Amino acid sequence: MRIGLSESRAAGKRIDALDVARGVALVAMATYHFSWDLDYFGYLPPGSSTTGVLKLYARSIASSFLFLVGVGLVLAHANGIRWRAFARRWAKIAAAALLISVVTYFATPQSFVFFGILHHIAFASIAGLAFLRLPWWALLVLAAATFAVTPLLQAPHFATMATYWTGLSSIQPQTNDFVPVLPWFSAVLAGMGVGRLVFIARTPPPALTPGGWNAKSAVSRLLALFGRWSLTFYLLHQPILFGLVLAYAQVFPAAQDFSSACNRACAPQFGVERCIAYCTCAEAELAAADKLTLLETDPSLAQTDLETSAIIAQCAFEAGINANEQSQ
Repeated sequence: MRIGLSESRAAGKRIDALDVARGVALVAMATYHFSWDLDYFGYLPPGSSTTGVLKLYARSIASSFLFLVGVGLVLAHANGIRWRAFARRWAKIAAAALLISVVTYFATPQSFVFFGILHHIAFASIAGLAFLRLPWWALLVLAAATFAVTPLLQAPHFATMATYWTGLSSIQPQTNDFVPVLPWFSAVLAGMGVGRLVFIARTPPPALTPGGWNAKSAVSRLLALFGRWSLTFYLLHQPILFGLVLAYAQVFPAAQDFSSACNRACAPQFGVERCIAYCTCAEAELAAADKLTLLETDPSLAQTDLETSAIIAQCAFEAGINANEQSQ
């Protein structure tokens, strides 16, 4: 079944340039998820995939997807909302989002995906209908305002499972993929604004019309294929990549020093940033006390040796980790 995350059609025909753009975003997403897999199995330093450059890379990919969702909403419903087609498409995306939540809940219950990119696309597909008839400039102003105002609205009391999805919490939840309504809906609005400007307010350039540019090279045809089957690609690529890295790890496991093992055990429950601080502190202080080698060979020292347990408790406290709950 051929389904995409947003439309690439005009007058019943596909626009190859938009399919290729979506394909590029999908390939970029796959490369990021591959880095996450390498991080998870210990082939990259702990937290590499969720901090620094890779964190920005992930956010740029999510933004591009949501931007294309906005463009697609304009193209799909420029002549009125096609409710039957919309309902079919939305049901597939919502079902896929639910599947992601269920699978990740059983795989990683402490950090399961409860509002990731697919959940946001399902939300935006409905919410975006309310903005379809706004002029392009109003959509762009609204997108900028949404992005700018979000930090001013965030507060700790929104840090509950009932409200995390809004993006109003100033505390990041523990989840493997989090794309809340705010500020990310601004990317959808921006896509809608650009879509109305390019396709409604004026005559689009030939490359953005059906038949105006065709994907002819092997690479562009492959990218366009990915773009046309984008939901299928999304659902399948990570299990395949994760399985390949898992199989490789069974034969060539990554070296697990104290810091790596500590971070991998800690991060799912307490988050990457706090765990990096905690594990770095613990490693340094235990080494200074000449306890690190003994702890690595006999983990029971964490409970039986008073000096070792004191060091661990102090580092946990300094990192903002509840010493009664942490397991290192």
